[in-house]
Amino acid sequence: MSPSSSTVLVTGATGYVGGRLVPCLLREGYAVRCFVRSAERLQAQPWSDDVEVAVGDALKADTVPPAMEDVDAVYYLIHSLGAGEDAFEDKDRRAATNIRRAAEAAGVQRIVYLGGMRPKGERQSKHLQSRIETGKVLRDGAVPVTEFRAAQIVGSGSLSFELVRYLTERVPLMICPRWVHTPTQPIAIRNVLQYLVAALQQPDSAGEIVEIGGSDVFTYAEMFQIYAEVRGLNRWVVNVPFLTPRLSSHWIGFVTPVSNSIARPLIEGLDNEVVVEDPEKAHSLFPDVEPISFEAALRLALRRAETGTIPTVWNSAVSSVPDEAPSTRLELSEGLYREERAVDVDAPPALVFDTIEQLGGDTGWLYGDALWRLRGWIDQLVGGVGFRYGRRDPDTLRVGDTVDFWRVETREDNQLLRLRAEMRLPGRAWLQFKVSPHEDADARSRITQTLFFEPKGLTGTLYWSLARWVHGPLFAGQLRALADWAEERTADGDDSPQASTARSVPTSA
Repeated sequence: MSPSSSTVLVTGATGYVGGRLVPCLLREGYAVRCFVRSAERLQAQPWSDDVEVAVGDALKADTVPPAMEDVDAVYYLIHSLGAGEDAFEDKDRRAATNIRRAAEAAGVQRIVYLGGMRPKGERQSKHLQSRIETGKVLRDGAVPVTEFRAAQIVGSGSLSFELVRYLTERVPLMICPRWVHTPTQPIAIRNVLQYLVAALQQPDSAGEIVEIGGSDVFTYAEMFQIYAEVRGLNRWVVNVPFLTPRLSSHWIGFVTPVSNSIARPLIEGLDNEVVVEDPEKAHSLFPDVEPISFEAALRLALRRAETGTIPTVWNSAVSSVPDEAPSTRLELSEGLYREERAVDVDAPPALVFDTIEQLGGDTGWLYGDALWRLRGWIDQLVGGVGFRYGRRDPDTLRVGDTVDFWRVETREDNQLLRLRAEMRLPGRAWLQFKVSPHEDADARSRITQTLFFEPKGLTGTLYWSLARWVHGPLFAGQLRALADWAEERTADGDDSPQASTARSVPTSA
């Protein structure tokens, strides 16, 4: 396909791979349309003004055809793993069917699908089987499909990278089940993107299934050791035969940012050997793609992570959040509790907003951090996300980003930041910060902090009645600490937002 005359639809554009593929396609000269459930989640991307946006849901058949109008090719990058181990297979099947039918009706010339390797071994992974079945559903139609099958993708913020990173960094002595000795062939995200982009300009790839991998075949135990050597750490792996996938998922959920519901099907996949069987096929079709080593991919990922320049993370997509309702947004209504407080600050609005944006992650929550951490631990114990998500970037936020156990729902530059709670609650909760210029002086601001809670049944009402006794001093203290920090930065002459990532947090934190 000629890039200058082709329109490409990218599904899953808010996800880890999709969010990195779009700028690659734009650089090649393609007209890109993104199919997303929330247009807001694309607005903070640097390339958002260069793409069309089609809002819809692959699980809702009637929303798909409008996105396919005048489209030449479709990238299928949708996965429902976050729906939980009992639901993702059905959702994967339905989504693929809806996309295939709409593509056929619109006369699309090609579908490019990124799936997983066919599982090998006696215990077949439902997760990997679902990826294979998704490819079959797409191929059952009239539109030629190029299906890439990959094992673990290694890149800054990727699920596989985070798994290796957190386990190796946090656990000096790793008690591991047999899956750590299963051979696998990880591939760098940059190589994955090269294959995906090249597919449209290689007509011989139409109708083909192409397994892709990096230049190395390793076990996870070997990957742990390589990571440890790169980081200068001493780590040991102890094998234990009795750790089942369920027990392993609880362990991973405890140590890493991966929730139990995602970890279990993922671990079942790690128990299957996933190695490229015919490496010559990928090379003959795409001779310009040179797979790099695992260590090279690892060093590139670490460099991005250390400099804070991570464009997408594995939980970027809505589907990565278990049991999340993507349409859920704050609407003021009866039965919605709100707790509001405000403070005047001797600092300009832009600097105040920049200060608020740095909450969470390594900065913490400025006041009562022990209570915040305790709430995170409790959430983890009951199967929630806890504090595991952290932040994508230490300084800036965009819609869809995670901040510990919150997710950015709304962001208006220098004015409004609203976070939606993702911890387990008997209801729904939001934390909002509004910044406005002070009526008396341009160099002063007012922060209005509002906590919203919509209870679910009597349990939710009782929860709010008890929790508000903790919320009062906790959020009041946080607001004071925010004001103090912003004023300290103003006094120190730090009047340029995002000037430095190494800022001191006030002692009251």
